Amino acid sequence: MRRLLPLLLLLLTLPASAGLFDQRPAATPLGAPLNNSADFLPVHEAFKLSLVESTPERIKLRFVAAEGYYLYRHRLQFSTQPDGLIAGEVSLPQGQHKTDEFFGDVEVYYEVLDVDVPVNNPNNQPFNLTVGYQGCADKGLCYPPESEVLKIGGGLVDAGTAAPASSWQWRDMALFFLAGLGLTFTPCVLPMLPILSGVVLRGRPSNRRGLVLSLAYVLPMAACYAVLGALMGLFGASLNLQAMLQSPWILVPFAAFFSLFAAAMFGVFELRLPAFIRERLDRKAAQTQGGSIAGAATLGVLSSLIVSPCITAPLTALLLYISSTGDAVGGGLQLFALGLGMGTPLVLFGAGGGALLPKSGNWMVVVRNAFGVMLLAVSIWLLERVLPGPLSLALWGLLAAGVALFLGALEFTAKSSRGKLAQLAGLALLVYALAAWTGALRGEEDPLRPLGHPVSTATGAVVQAGNWQTVSQPAELDAALASAAQAGQPLLLDWYADWCISCKVIEREVLNAPSVGSQLGDYRLVRFDITDSTPAQRALLDRYQLFGPPAIQLFAGNGQEWQDLRVVGEINARDFAARLEQARTRF
Repeated sequence: MRRLLPLLLLLLTLPASAGLFDQRPAATPLGAPLNNSADFLPVHEAFKLSLVESTPERIKLRFVAAEGYYLYRHRLQFSTQPDGLIAGEVSLPQGQHKTDEFFGDVEVYYEVLDVDVPVNNPNNQPFNLTVGYQGCADKGLCYPPESEVLKIGGGLVDAGTAAPASSWQWRDMALFFLAGLGLTFTPCVLPMLPILSGVVLRGRPSNRRGLVLSLAYVLPMAACYAVLGALMGLFGASLNLQAMLQSPWILVPFAAFFSLFAAAMFGVFELRLPAFIRERLDRKAAQTQGGSIAGAATLGVLSSLIVSPCITAPLTALLLYISSTGDAVGGGLQLFALGLGMGTPLVLFGAGGGALLPKSGNWMVVVRNAFGVMLLAVSIWLLERVLPGPLSLALWGLLAAGVALFLGALEFTAKSSRGKLAQLAGLALLVYALAAWTGALRGEEDPLRPLGHPVSTATGAVVQAGNWQTVSQPAELDAALASAAQAGQPLLLDWYADWCISCKVIEREVLNAPSVGSQLGDYRLVRFDITDSTPAQRALLDRYQLFGPPAIQLFAGNGQEWQDLRVVGEINARDFAARLEQARTRF
């Protein structure tokens, strides 16, 4: 999801806080796979490696990690074919510190990582650069060690290929289009609708002529945004804007920037272009002849300039996303889709001769206030990276309490049905705010679990976990499965690796929990150790459509897997015990 975060901000959704901390996932309803493989990206989408620059003296590489995914610093390795072209040690930037009770202090990289590999290649001979890396997802999945081969100067014959360049997808285009459609109904963009009926459609043209003029207005407007997206995709990557946004000196001003725009949405002040620019644009628009295709196109270009200050905040988030991809074509197409989304209502109103033009009313104030709340949420989301976790949780509670008060949570007076529903929503937000403040005082950090995880009161229970059989070869696993099926005994398969932190968590907190251990005696327990990550082991992952550990599979006595009970990623003891109880009903 992270790479679509700016799109979600534009679609007026609260920013997801999961993945900003090393936390446990929320509970999943029983009967649905927990964090199944579809919830995780393939390794080459989670970590995109690209070649930025190649000279006889150095190779510049760029990793772009998706939101909620990180790379281990100590797992980065570089080699060349032929050997000996790397000149000295590869200097890596300082990463973020993570402390683990098994691995100790490690450094990891989120977002964008640039690496300069010094080389000694005065003759510019072609060679292959092999890059080894390993990463994990904050949700609890660890990928096996991975390697990619980049062809430098054409590379050597029959070598591996580089990772594919980032590119646009139809899903992204659809999300950008929907985001633009939502932006149309902001108080700044909506007043542009009368331009079509009052200027572009001057003279009451036919519906067909109105459609042509509307398209002539919308397409140039979308093209302006497309040019901006292409430029950001072309030059934004070299600016490394997302990497810059990891610095408190950048994050704090940006948070203040979004808060300022939120204040404008709440009507504290009016956000407009400088008067000398606005007056010239308005004068030019008034002088432009309506009713002609050229005039409508000119107005489309001018309108993109007039409304830009009103959508600067969401547009900034969008441009930051495009800058991280380095894809000029994709950036241009995505912002073109945004412009088409903003212009779709204009086309519909134009084709209808202005008859469908909505009337101003209180609903516009509601939309404006909703955007203000979303912008404040973005500010808190940015500050989460530099503020202590409990303080961030307290800010989420403050935002929820503020919205609750505006919804009339504490106004116990006669209200209409709509007012009662708003008050009910406000009371729910007020309860969340109280929970968030209580959790913050207790040192909790997760906005999705403000009161933390429930503490088990069971003590002194004896865990009957049975004996584990550890295997590391596909043939050994196949033999264990066949033996269990022959005996008619269900089998539990635990995917494990020494480098998998979440595997240690599951072993300690889940498999050794009393509620789980008491049920494991029914199973033949097999642990597949994929620490070495050999080609045969990776092929076995592909057979079961898994990306990596941790994962737990349950097999019936006939050797068939209960796929609806499969677990990929972390799970808590309570939920896994419930899955084992459900499996018991199938014996």
